[in-house]
Amino acid sequence: MKNKNLIITLVLTVLAASLLAGCDTISIPGLDEPTPTPALVVEDYTPVVSATGKILPEEFATLSMKTAGVVAEVLVGEDDVVTLGQPLVRLEGTESLEAAIAATRFEVVSAQQALDALYDDPELALARTQQTIIDAQKTIEDAERRLRNLSQTASQADIDQAFANMVLAKDELEKAEEDFEPYEDKPDDDLGRANFLSRLAQEQKDYDATVRLYNALSGLGDDLDIAEAQSDLTWAQAQLAVSQRDYETLQEGPDPDDVAVAEARLANAEAQLAATEAALGDLILAAPFNGTIGDLYIQSGEWVSPGQPVLLLADLDHLRVETTDLNEIDVAQLHIGDTVIVTFDALPDVVIEGTVNRIAPKDSEGSGVNYPVLIELAEIPDGLRWGMTAFVDVEIEE
Repeated sequence: MKNKNLIITLVLTVLAASLLAGCDTISIPGLDEPTPTPALVVEDYTPVVSATGKILPEEFATLSMKTAGVVAEVLVGEDDVVTLGQPLVRLEGTESLEAAIAATRFEVVSAQQALDALYDDPELALARTQQTIIDAQKTIEDAERRLRNLSQTASQADIDQAFANMVLAKDELEKAEEDFEPYEDKPDDDLGRANFLSRLAQEQKDYDATVRLYNALSGLGDDLDIAEAQSDLTWAQAQLAVSQRDYETLQEGPDPDDVAVAEARLANAEAQLAATEAALGDLILAAPFNGTIGDLYIQSGEWVSPGQPVLLLADLDHLRVETTDLNEIDVAQLHIGDTVIVTFDALPDVVIEGTVNRIAPKDSEGSGVNYPVLIELAEIPDGLRWGMTAFVDVEIEE
């Protein structure tokens, strides 16, 4: 090293001066004055802290699985370059979990739609409920009219009118029957037959209605007819009450109980999806950073346990030096950012600069008191590999 060579030079110079001073003066005729001794010149030098180190990747890790299982597939080999998130190892059981994830995703969508429906269609729900109320009111009116006709004696004028309507309806029905008769045996898809058949069916319905009305007005309704009419009226009134309550509820917004159920269903579906995805993630080992596969410790078909080493991954594109023998006296003179000169045993012709990046706050385990110091290299020379020996020199300002 530079400081060691300078010290040796100084020692040799001092020894030479001492030898000259101890010799007797030699007299030479004609010369009375002694030859002057040359002055000792000491060159200035800068103290240097030197240490040995080892080449390490900036980032490396021994990876393991989070869950136990049988190795279904090793997706990489040694020296393969991988990227962040790339699958490296897969355990058995991924197919069933992927199917479960698809099912739970469908349930999440369904639950979300059910919850949204409670808020997204209030106007449509109100309109439907209003129509239900109108239908129920109309049904009540018809039921009341029928019950009244069955229960009360009508005037003779109403009875006569009902009879006349029944006679007229019967005449129209007979005409429709006569018109349909020539087409009765024609194919079902014949347009003429279909037209007359439709007219016949309508005339039959009109005639039946006039008969029922005439019988009701004539006081021919029996107890069974009256009971049926009363039941129809009661049912229609109940339907009206339910529709009115629904309308009032819709005006106030979604039912809190319905909302709570829908939200609970959605939360449960989302939790199930997260759990299933996490279980699938535990079966696949993915690269936590960009790097190169150093060692593989498993193969397909093996059983692995959580925490068991599976492979070694390192970022070999970013190498640095970590000192191994920097003592407490020397480390006290270093500072973050100091410039470092680095040489290598394996690359004797290579000299590069580096920078002190980190100084350990605590000494390393092992013999002696040594503090690891990390040094970032200004460049990565060709041929430099993980584990090689490096030498570092740091000039210290006094």
